[in-house]
Formats: sequence, C-alpha cells, structure tokens
Amino acid sequence: MPQLIPTDFSGQNAVDSYGPGFFRIGGKVSHGPQVVEGDRVTPWGGLSDDAPLRALAGRVDVLFLGMGEQVALAPQDLIAALSFLGLRVETMTTPTAARTYNVTLSEGRRVACALLPV
Repeated sequence: MPQLIPTDFSGQNAVDSYGPGFFRIGGKVSHGPQVVEGDRVTPWGGLSDDAPLRALAGRVDVLFLGMGEQVALAPQDLIAALSFLGLRVETMTTPTAARTYNVTLSEGRRVACALLPV
C-alpha cells in the first residue's frame, strides 16, 4: 500500500477545516467570511465588501470564490470589476473553493480564496 505524504504548504495559510460559521486556517479559527492568501487571512464583509478582493490585484492570479454550501452565481458587476483588475475569478461552493485553493497553493501558484461560511 502506498504511503501518504503530507502536503507541504511551506508556512503558507491553508484552509485546514470549516464548519457552521467558522474556518480553521493555518491552525487558527476565524469566524465569518474570510479572504485567504498564502501569507495573510483577512476578515471579509461578504459579496458587498469588494475592497479586500480588489486588494488582491497584482498579488494573485486566480481567486476562488466560495459561495457557501450551495452553488450560486456571484454578482456580475463584482466579477467584471475584478476581471478588469486582472483577477481571474472561479465561483464554486465553499468546500470546493477551499480544497481547490489548498491544492493550487501547494503547487506554488499565486492564488487566494474568498469564502462565505457554510
């Protein structure tokens, strides 16, 4: 049987787990929506709070937008504004966004995720 090798995030912030209203990121518990990058975690006011998302421009190439437990579309004006700034936005459920962020981060890519709680 092959041996599992732990993922090495090299000190970067990975999403360890999540539950109703909270996330465990880099070993620390945060409540409410969060924006997660390799080197920082920022509380987020949700879809109407675009400042933390706009601040990602130039620092990351892809933003995984976790919309909660169910698949939902992000506001098109938000996607357009972030795209104009050079951010590619992928919208998905929060669990999928967290997993995709972790895998992509482990590959050494410039990524972030903005997560609404489940």
